[in-house]
Amino acid sequence: MPNPLSLRPLPNPLVVAIAYDQLCTFEFGIATEIFALPRPEMGTNWYRFAVAGVDAGNMRAAGGLTFSVDGGLDLLAEAGTIIIPGWRGTDAPVPQALIDALTAAHARGARLLSFCSGAFVLAAAGLLDGQRATTHWRYTDTLTARHPEIRVSADVLYVDAGTVLTSAGTAAGLDLCLHLIRRDFGPEAANRVARRLVLPAHRDGGQAQFIKQVVPRPHESGRLGALLDHMRENLGADHSAASLARRAGMSTRTFLRRFEAATGMTPARWLLAQRLGKARDLLEESDASVEEVAALSGFGTTGTLRHHFRLHLATTPAAYREAFGRRVG
Repeated sequence: MPNPLSLRPLPNPLVVAIAYDQLCTFEFGIATEIFALPRPEMGTNWYRFAVAGVDAGNMRAAGGLTFSVDGGLDLLAEAGTIIIPGWRGTDAPVPQALIDALTAAHARGARLLSFCSGAFVLAAAGLLDGQRATTHWRYTDTLTARHPEIRVSADVLYVDAGTVLTSAGTAAGLDLCLHLIRRDFGPEAANRVARRLVLPAHRDGGQAQFIKQVVPRPHESGRLGALLDHMRENLGADHSAASLARRAGMSTRTFLRRFEAATGMTPARWLLAQRLGKARDLLEESDASVEEVAALSGFGTTGTLRHHFRLHLATTPAAYREAFGRRVG
């Protein structure tokens, strides 16, 4: 087992998942897998976990399971992070007691995470008004129609709006949880958890207060996999559409169409996201100077690096390192 990490304590490490009759078993399992399992490799400052019941008595979960909980909605008043693992139906009413508990928790600074249809609970509480949010692709049109004040993003895995975070369907909750771990404890902690889950630690893309990751199309991304690896390994090269098309053995027009079908982006946007991701990793994990980060991430000059950090992350490389660099000790 790797040596335990020395993680900086969180102001409030208590994660509370809500549970309800007709509970979405898989989504609830994501919350318990990430936050409830003992993880000695993460050291002593890991999350604590509890389950708050919306309904009284024993409740049922999908698959015929019944379960009990640690307490009622009063537990939300103690939580630093609250998870809404789906909901019993997009048409199912949200109890006023749950709305009140979530609103009060948000007002005092607790973070709220929803998986899949859990976004409808946050929407009912008015906590997504004026913000970007996402949910399962089957429900995005419904969420938009019912709550036009929400800027619903389809075809993304998760949206981070600061203290309110939403994820798309089912397994996208894992991506959101890994993102939160990275935000709390840095990339090494997220990578360790991802390895135990046999998952990649998703870290691509980003804007200030809003992380967007496009859902890949597996068939096309597989066909272009070798080319994407080449681009990642040569971030500083001048990758023109014509040169990439030649390498892929396609006409430029066919290549551009298939590349965007696979990644949801043009080659230039995809390459920029990779360069930003590499620069962020270096600023978080290494002692490289800003000049070295610019070179290693493919931006070339510090001026170009700073320009893209201001444009896409609304910060500077130095400020980003100050905020996220090596959160240990």
